[in-house]
Amino acid sequence: MLILLDQDGVLADFEHAFLAIWKERHPDIPPVEFADRKSFHILEDYPAELRPLATAIYTEPGFIRNLPPVPGALDAVRELLAMGMDIRICTSPLTQFENCVLEKYLWVEKHLGREATQRIVMTRDKTLVHGDLLIDDKPEIVGAVRPRWKHIVYDAPYNRQVTDRPRLTWDKWRNVLAGELYAADA
Repeated sequence: MLILLDQDGVLADFEHAFLAIWKERHPDIPPVEFADRKSFHILEDYPAELRPLATAIYTEPGFIRNLPPVPGALDAVRELLAMGMDIRICTSPLTQFENCVLEKYLWVEKHLGREATQRIVMTRDKTLVHGDLLIDDKPEIVGAVRPRWKHIVYDAPYNRQVTDRPRLTWDKWRNVLAGELYAADA
């Protein structure tokens, strides 16, 4: 089975790293806490006058490279690989890609090893990527074609309105994927 894993928000903890830096740099301006996020796009949760401050954080050199792993994500990836699953990291670069693209590769190398960088698929349109499952925190994924993969939503406050697809967190991934693996064998 070919499982596509999104990087930011699924493997790399973009949200909590962003909040930590915001609180350090702007202690007098309360951030939008993760539990209060309503939009997948972080800027949409901030008023226009604060968006440049937010953008400055996540586009700066080192931000993507230094993201901590989402708790449980790396163990799950290693276990899935040990089970014989074909795992690919299917990730989209930021529009301001200057630091992002290289740093996504550096993050994967740091946390999963140099060989894992060969498993990166970087695209702005994930519908063009073949796979059986896509685990992604983005609530709606649209693009040029109807995707072949089944979207499993990685749980986040900004995607809880999605109720028509399976949901996954790394502490409960075995139960969700067991059902998907069983369905694929049937």
